[in-house]
Amino acid sequence: MRTLTEARVRAISEPGRYRAAPTLFLFCKTSGAKSWVQRVVVNGKRLELGLGPWPVVTLAKARRRAHENLVLIEDGGDPLAQKRKTSAPTFREAAQIVYEANLKRWKAGRHTDRWLQVVEKYACPVFGDKPVNQLGLEDVLSVLVPIWTSKPETARKLRQRLRIILDWAVAHGHVEQNFAADPIRGALPSMPSVKAHHRTLHYSEIGQAIVAVDNSGASMSAKLLWRFLVLTAVRGGEARQATWAEIDFDQKLWRIPGERMKSGKPHVVPLSDAAAKVLREAESLREDGDLVFPGTRKGRPLTDSTLSKTLRLAGVGMVPHGARAMFRTWADERTNARHDVKEQALAHAVGSTVERSYARSSLLAQRRVLVQQWADHVTGTNSKVLQLRA
Repeated sequence: MRTLTEARVRAISEPGRYRAAPTLFLFCKTSGAKSWVQRVVVNGKRLELGLGPWPVVTLAKARRRAHENLVLIEDGGDPLAQKRKTSAPTFREAAQIVYEANLKRWKAGRHTDRWLQVVEKYACPVFGDKPVNQLGLEDVLSVLVPIWTSKPETARKLRQRLRIILDWAVAHGHVEQNFAADPIRGALPSMPSVKAHHRTLHYSEIGQAIVAVDNSGASMSAKLLWRFLVLTAVRGGEARQATWAEIDFDQKLWRIPGERMKSGKPHVVPLSDAAAKVLREAESLREDGDLVFPGTRKGRPLTDSTLSKTLRLAGVGMVPHGARAMFRTWADERTNARHDVKEQALAHAVGSTVERSYARSSLLAQRRVLVQQWADHVTGTNSKVLQLRA
């Protein structure tokens, strides 16, 4: 075999593999492009290490890099892991990669829209441009300690996101330890777990809340969405993104696809007479798109902040999600509906994993009775104590 020289490397044009050292090869592609590859065994695993393209990486430089890798392997190191560390992304780049990777499994809504905000506000100004393999415990503490007691909920969210981002960095070999995980535990004081409840009203006030929004300066789409949200007791994102293709007027059903549900499973909502009436009124807003409650931007739904602002300007002292709590309190106090029927109406999982595997019924008939009774209460049709009929 002829010894490979720089002059011969330059002259090679035939596609193929050319040995330059015991573990080093020059690969020539059909296009004429040439690059260096080293074949080694690390911990019993055969690896191919790219050492760069020729002529940027000369023959001498490729041989030197190949020798350095062999020395590292002899000392128990891993050239591939070392390469990942030296080419580590900045924290800001890693955060964006993690965010985009998770978008596919996250449901659209405030969580998706705001996931990066707390990271960009508190962490990125401090070490956003720093490679993740250069981050230490002191960096993580520098952004958490100042807000750990003054803004506990924000601090919790920030730490959670830092852990996820650095978990990704560990998994990809950029860092060896996640300093936002266990190592930080002893450096931060423990905080009591506080359950934040959504602001709501007593169910007896729901009629007034609807009238207040109807009399406000909100758009017709926002007014109808609020009424529909109350009558169906669904989550805001599920209602805001409702499409006409999901509505079955004949059977009075609304079929929500699994990708929009928190559980990831499809959910069928029985429509009361009042809810169906709202949809009939919403048909006047129907344009080229398929959205039931279109926003001001064509083809886009109303935003969660728009609905929250609508309630605030109308003087309604609750948040949109509070309508679900209101429905559940009413169902507990004013009906004899079974626990599983009420939970199914809110699209909550009921029972253990084993129990759910056997409980295949959606209790649609019972839920239809319950939502009609709720609609009667909301619209003032029935003010008596309600009894669930089979």
